[in-house]
Amino acid sequence: KMPQTRWLQRKLLSRCPGGWTCQMRVLAGWPLPRPLLGLPQAVFSVSWVFLTRTQVLLPNVLLNIPTGEEEGGRIATDKPTSPWKSRFWPDDSDYFYDVTQRSQKLIPFLSPHMGPESRPHTVVLHGAAGVGKTTLAKRCLLDWTEFRLGPLHCAFYLSCRELNHMAPCTFAELISKDCPELQEDVLEVLAQAESALFVVDGFDELRVPAGALTHDTCSDWKQQKPAPILLSSLLKRKMVAKATLLVTTRPGALRELLLLVEQPRLVEVEGFSESDREACFLRHFEDQDQARQALDAVRCNPVLLRLSSAPAVCQLLCTCLRLQMQRGEDPSLACQTTTSLFLRFLCSQFTPAPGGHPQCHLREPLEALCLLAAQGLWTQLSLFDREDLGRLGVEEADLQPFLDRCVLQRDRDCAGCFSFVHVSVQQFLAAMFYVLRCPGEDEWPGSGWDIRGVQELFSREARAGNPLLAQAGRFLWGLLSAARAWELETTFGCQTSSEAKQELLKRTSEQEQPVLWAVGLREVFHCLYESQEEELVSDATASLQEASLHLMTSRDLVHCSFCLRHCGDLQRLSLQVAKGVLPEEEAALEPDAQDGGSRHAQNPLPFWTDLCSVFSSSKSLVLLDISQSFLGSLSVRTLCDQMASATCCLQKVVLKDISPAGAYQNFCLAFRGHKTLTQLILQVSEQNDVLPSLCEVLSHPKCKLQCLRLGPCSAPTQQWAGLFLALQANHSLTCLDLSDSELQDGGAKLLCAGLRHPKCPVQRLSLENCHLTEACCSDLSATLIVGQRLTHLCLAKNDLGDGGVKTLCEGLRYPECRLQALVLWRCSITSEGCVHLSTVLSQESSLTHLDLGLNHIGVVGLRALCGALKAPPCGLQLWGCSLTPFSCKDLSSALSSNRSLVTLDLGQNTLGFEGIKLLCEALRLQQCPLRTLRYRPLPAPAGSWGEAEVFGSPRSDPLSPPSPSLPTHG
Repeated sequence: KMPQTRWLQRKLLSRCPGGWTCQMRVLAGWPLPRPLLGLPQAVFSVSWVFLTRTQVLLPNVLLNIPTGEEEGGRIATDKPTSPWKSRFWPDDSDYFYDVTQRSQKLIPFLSPHMGPESRPHTVVLHGAAGVGKTTLAKRCLLDWTEFRLGPLHCAFYLSCRELNHMAPCTFAELISKDCPELQEDVLEVLAQAESALFVVDGFDELRVPAGALTHDTCSDWKQQKPAPILLSSLLKRKMVAKATLLVTTRPGALRELLLLVEQPRLVEVEGFSESDREACFLRHFEDQDQARQALDAVRCNPVLLRLSSAPAVCQLLCTCLRLQMQRGEDPSLACQTTTSLFLRFLCSQFTPAPGGHPQCHLREPLEALCLLAAQGLWTQLSLFDREDLGRLGVEEADLQPFLDRCVLQRDRDCAGCFSFVHVSVQQFLAAMFYVLRCPGEDEWPGSGWDIRGVQELFSREARAGNPLLAQAGRFLWGLLSAARAWELETTFGCQTSSEAKQELLKRTSEQEQPVLWAVGLREVFHCLYESQEEELVSDATASLQEASLHLMTSRDLVHCSFCLRHCGDLQRLSLQVAKGVLPEEEAALEPDAQDGGSRHAQNPLPFWTDLCSVFSSSKSLVLLDISQSFLGSLSVRTLCDQMASATCCLQKVVLKDISPAGAYQNFCLAFRGHKTLTQLILQVSEQNDVLPSLCEVLSHPKCKLQCLRLGPCSAPTQQWAGLFLALQANHSLTCLDLSDSELQDGGAKLLCAGLRHPKCPVQRLSLENCHLTEACCSDLSATLIVGQRLTHLCLAKNDLGDGGVKTLCEGLRYPECRLQALVLWRCSITSEGCVHLSTVLSQESSLTHLDLGLNHIGVVGLRALCGALKAPPCGLQLWGCSLTPFSCKDLSSALSSNRSLVTLDLGQNTLGFEGIKLLCEALRLQQCPLRTLRYRPLPAPAGSWGEAEVFGSPRSDPLSPPSPSLPTHG
């Protein structure tokens, strides 16, 4: 009310940037210094907030005035403007204030309940673009004085956007860059301040060479350095060590920031919550039912739902969908892809009048805008000044139509600068740059600037350094469809080019994948779905023969269901479905059934049905692998219906770790009488009632199954008996693998009875880790004699011992035995067992492959084996058998004189330098028959010289120990 107060208010407001709040509290009794704003009589100095711009803010100024005016000498002005007011949609300013105020409670150093000693020195606000980090940081800056108890404190605002344009300067110049006359005052106040706050806004937008921030520092306030180096020195507390730091960044730059700051308090700014979105839609739609319908359409697209956490994008969605629904259009069609909605928004701002012509006068402004967006995308800039426009040959007048339609906006803090309303809009227009071409244009339009070719947009290396490229690439594929090109042409009169499409689909040979595939199959399908063009998907996937897909979200299911139907040459498919993608209970779908059967994200079964239809419709798909998946009863039923179809051509099916557990029974019923299925792998839980259903498969007269792998499985003896009885009725099964099942000796006895049946077709049998002991070896030995079809037997990881080996050898000695490969990997065999095996090898035997890995056979056992090796050709695996250099003499002698040993595995043994030397002498002999030698020494003790250091590191693939399971072991 006093003239001095009104004069000070006008003075402060004239120096404040647009959109800032100036709070003024005038208290009596404070002597203040003079020079700051040129007041002739009053001198003041208490709480200052400085910005690295032309303005100096005093949000909480204490001024010495005559007492007696108002009670207590206190006068408070109303807030003339608010920093949270949105220039894009001003009507929502109060609501944005509420959201920001709620987030502000997360900032711990502003809490009045925390003492100075417990307040963190560094707080990092991180979150996606546009969720309110800058607004929240500015509010914190203005409210810094609210809980300050000391007489002197100050705050500074540093915009990383502006630092990119600054020349080298001193730290003093940096914090008072546009107020040089206040430089000395600022440093004096900062030196005396009891508490100082530095707000560093937009760390992710800082543009410096890699490693520059971590290696270069400065602690001298008057030494000239590049502005980013001065900023990093502040963050590393080389400057103003006791200051409080508040830094904002996007998640992509968070890791680099954490290398600079010490013990930061991380606060995630999430933007709009689900209730905020709903409130926003309800405010923008007069009809609440329409508002909820539009919001449901957005929820069906997780990308749009994530982007709508930014208030600006949420407003964009409301504006676009409201216009669509006013025209009687279905909002779900606009939200089907992110590209379609952003294009609708852009075109709706410039829709020609009914019966009118395209607005061709906007073609050149649109091309200029897209050029600006692409330049910013590749240089990772979101703020553009007039110099940037000049370098690109863009005039400010060219951008005026988009400034008027709120596609582009003037920066409220930086005069003469521009930015897009949201980074996603910039990504969309940057993608449009690649499809717009001027008539008669032959040269690459980005050759004169820092804009790379379309192939670089899908480079893994480029995306690792610039996360913004991913969404721009998806927008590009969305714009490649003919429907989107027509929409651009009818609105702006633009011609589109097919060169980008040709570049992305180009491949030098039929086997080579297009450029697009460099980003991985999951991202490829996301991009192709954006196009919504079946012919384009078919062209892009023409060479795809093998696919491995991990469906982590319902949106992944939508993308895959659309794209897989157009993969004409797909032969092998692996699927993994995460928990929550498909409903595990039928009751979860009841609300959607009442909704008229719409294909909402809440009901993914229609998309799952589309995906499963590939199994019956594709003539080229022969292998299906579904592992570690959560399906649910309805999903299993749909899958089984397609696999049981008469048109299904699958030859091999792998099903591992699938829930619910009862799904395997349905799978087996679907495989009964399958005309093409020859290989089936079922990895079930230990307690699973799958054997009765599997018996029906094997007993079916039309069963063509040749290879069955089942395990781990724990079942009653009666169920095992039923399975082995079915082997007698089956005429096609030649390979049976029951590894890791709790068969035990009783089950092995029943199995051997089935194998001895004259009509049993099994030739390869694996009983690895089936809890067998010496007691079952007599039945196995009898089977080797009677079951003359059995040629490969794996008994690995069973405690057979030397006694069990002795019993097996009795059957191996019979001339009727046709066994060729025997795997006794980790079976508790010692030198005694090797002596028994050597008697078999020394006779006329069909055995050509013997694996004794991880058995302590000793020198005596090895000597017995080496002496018994004779024709026919044989392979011997002694991986991890505790062999020493003393064993190499016998091995060398066997290699020198023997004519039968063609394969030798000595991995994970410590043979030493001298032992290796003896083996090499034998290998040099021309008569040495060895064709394959595997050796990987045990790791040498710390500080010693091992064989790997003497002979070089062994190759991982050829020297790695083979898996103790069929068919690797024969």
